[in-house]
Amino acid sequence: MSLLSRGVEKLYPNETAFNERLVNGPLEIYHGIDPTGRTLHIGHLSILLKLRDLQVAGHKITILIGDFTAMIGDPTDKNATRQNLTKEEVLANCEGYKEQIGRILDLTKTKFVYNSSWLAEMTLTAFINLATEVTTGQLLERDMFVKRLATGQPIYLHEFIYPILQGYDSVVLNTDMEVGGNDQTFNMLIGRTLEKNRGKEKLVLTLKLLTDPSGKKMSKSEGNIVALNDAPDQIYGQVMSWSDEMMPLAFELCTRVAEGEIATILTDHPRDAKMRLAREIVTLIWDESAAKKAEEQFVNLFQTKGVAKELTEIEVKTGDLLMEVLVNNKIVSSKAEYRRLLESKAIKLWLADEVISDPDFKLESDLVVKVGKHRFLKIRVI
Repeated sequence: MSLLSRGVEKLYPNETAFNERLVNGPLEIYHGIDPTGRTLHIGHLSILLKLRDLQVAGHKITILIGDFTAMIGDPTDKNATRQNLTKEEVLANCEGYKEQIGRILDLTKTKFVYNSSWLAEMTLTAFINLATEVTTGQLLERDMFVKRLATGQPIYLHEFIYPILQGYDSVVLNTDMEVGGNDQTFNMLIGRTLEKNRGKEKLVLTLKLLTDPSGKKMSKSEGNIVALNDAPDQIYGQVMSWSDEMMPLAFELCTRVAEGEIATILTDHPRDAKMRLAREIVTLIWDESAAKKAEEQFVNLFQTKGVAKELTEIEVKTGDLLMEVLVNNKIVSSKAEYRRLLESKAIKLWLADEVISDPDFKLESDLVVKVGKHRFLKIRVI
């Protein structure tokens, strides 16, 4: 069934166990979100859509807000220690989460919990007893820890503690299943171990991650997010700036277009397929009316106003500096002019309407750059 295949990377312990438990449901299913940023993003959308599929199938969904664990910081995929957040920062970050989640899930059937409710009350004795269930060897198996040890980067004790506490969330919730991105596999499996020690077999469903052409996940930590609270036209424009190579996975993860129809759409002109993708995503995050208006604005901007006719298109290599590309292609006359334009906020990521301020801005994905008032450059990264 597509419930266990679309966007899914792996099922723990196996698909047979999932099928048996899903049929005998309803199951208690949860997904945890650490409020480390002010908005949810496109990476959360794919997870929320899977949770909606499960919710529609009759299962019970809990969203766990990691207001306690966010203050520690998840070391996942980090080659350096995260900056710790204060309680005030964490609470401010998650203010808009419920509204954004409610665009995808039925809030009347969704439970919200905060892990500070139990973790802030945990005694040292209780934590030490919990820690006896996880070995140092298990923790050192994490890829990012191996890399940091190899390069002489420090690993702090609290970073070892994080996955144990996140795993304990599963114990407290007595959950039947946890759903998350594949970057959270280690943390979710710690929870599976802790629940198994208590006689319960927790199912873990990991989802593929939407990545850009360089292989980086679309997330706030990588600086390439599409935020769920962005305006419809901004989301539409950002999706249109994605590389053609991203479309198959983006359709699979971030829409609910039928899989057979996706194959047909992808045979169309890449621009038309990407417009369909952008329309579907904006409709999910906002609504059909907002998507239609965003598309009309995009078409008007790039066709009616003639921007498309003035668009210079070039190919560059991943990691090339924007400054050198603009100078070498005579879009700007010199590096000095480039810096002057940066200082006057005259170089923008056009579709996202974001000012570029970094003189060493590197090109990692396809985008459209506006230089000054009338010069446009479509950059294709190969």
